[in-house]
Amino acid sequence: MKSNDVSEMIPMDKCGIFNGKSVDDCKKKASEEFGVPVEKISFNVVDEGKKGLFGKVKEEARVWAGYNFPSANDGPSFIEENKKENEIKDKMSAAKGYLEKVLANMDIESEIILTSTDSGIFIDIDSKGSGAVIGRRGETLDSLQYLTSLVVNRIEGDYTRVSIDSCGYRGKREETLRALAKKISEKVLKSGRSTTLEPMNPYERRIIHSAVSEIEGVSSKSVGEEPYRKVVISSDNPKKRDSGKKNSKKKSEGPRSLDLKTSFEKDYKKPRPEDDIHAGLYGKIEL
Repeated sequence: MKSNDVSEMIPMDKCGIFNGKSVDDCKKKASEEFGVPVEKISFNVVDEGKKGLFGKVKEEARVWAGYNFPSANDGPSFIEENKKENEIKDKMSAAKGYLEKVLANMDIESEIILTSTDSGIFIDIDSKGSGAVIGRRGETLDSLQYLTSLVVNRIEGDYTRVSIDSCGYRGKREETLRALAKKISEKVLKSGRSTTLEPMNPYERRIIHSAVSEIEGVSSKSVGEEPYRKVVISSDNPKKRDSGKKNSKKKSEGPRSLDLKTSFEKDYKKPRPEDDIHAGLYGKIEL
């Protein structure tokens, strides 16, 4: 879909044309620029863009975006709504500024895209050095998310949840954890014995609990203290170890009889020719 006649776009309080890798990317940039959720912005796709070989962007997408400020005629709550929008805008600006500074100190070139959602602020870090941003099992990404949340919620207003992802890591990690939960659950069902997983953060533990809850015959619980809290997966019908039979079997056999005779005694007690009473002094002599 193309619409090259930009003059047909409806005049609004805020408007502009945004370029990006995709149409969704353009919409995210507009949301970040205007400081309002995507669903409150009007869009018109100017150019959907083109992709070349191996998914590389040949031509960027172009999208016109427009937004009107709420007025008194929109209802009695427009002042409160406008206040919340400005609050979110300030928080998004603070989050982006903080992350840009941290990533610059890490010598990582990246593009930070922020989106306001119903649940809070979603931040996507697009970087060639995504491995350094993510860290071992997402530890660096989790740390960036935690610290950014502290910065954001220092600003006056309601608590805002901050979620940070990079190159789709969160989705891939969730798939891996769900597969792990399924594999361990099948093992527990077969053996009847509980299995304790390695320490995980609260986000990853929730994924494991959610996956296990979908499997009949097993349950899960978290044990320990942070940061070493773990998930234990158990069978609802654990198998009891039948150790009584083994012990009774051993008892019935009784103690083994030991032959304490020495080899000398055995050889000494062997019958010899001279022990025969019918034999002579030197044994029977055949003539």
